Amino acid sequence: MDIKQIQELIKFVSRSGVNEVAIEQKDFKITIKTNQTPTVITATVPAPAAAPAQVLPAAVAPQPVSATDNKPATPAEDTSKYITVKSPMIGTFYRSASPDKPSFVNVGDEIATGKVICIIEAMKLFNEIESEVSGRIVKVLVDNASPVEYDQPLFLVEPM
Repeated sequence: MDIKQIQELIKFVSRSGVNEVAIEQKDFKITIKTNQTPTVITATVPAPAAAPAQVLPAAVAPQPVSATDNKPATPAEDTSKYITVKSPMIGTFYRSASPDKPSFVNVGDEIATGKVICIIEAMKLFNEIESEVSGRIVKVLVDNASPVEYDQPLFLVEPM
C-alpha cells in the first residue's frame, strides 16, 4: 500500500462516517479509528521499510477533516421535529440521474411517498431511492457523488 492509497483511504473513512477500519497485509498493518475526536492512525511496518516516516505525516494532514464531523451535530439538535431519511445501502450517492439533469429533490421541495429522491450506485447498479415519507425537504446532508454507508442520514424532511 503506497502513500497515495493511504491518503485516499483516510479521506474515504473521514467522509463515510465509519468508526474504525483495519487493513492487514503480509508486512503492513494500518488501523484508522474515528470518533467525535480527531482521527487516530496506527501503522506498523517492518524496520527495513522507510515508509513509516512518510505515513505518519500524511496521516496527520486529514485530522482537520474530522472537524467536519462536528457540523452534523448542529442539525442533530433539530431532528426532533424532522424526519431523517437514511441510506438503505452502502454505495455512492447521486442527487440526479446524470450530471446534465436536474436534482431529484432540492431544499424546499415537497415530496410524497414513492417519489424518487436520489440514486445510490452499488456495484455498478444504480438504485433509485424512493421516499418513505411525505413532507418538505429541509436539508440535504450528503454531497453529490459522495460515498454513503448503510443507515447514514441523507435528508431531513419536515413532515406534512
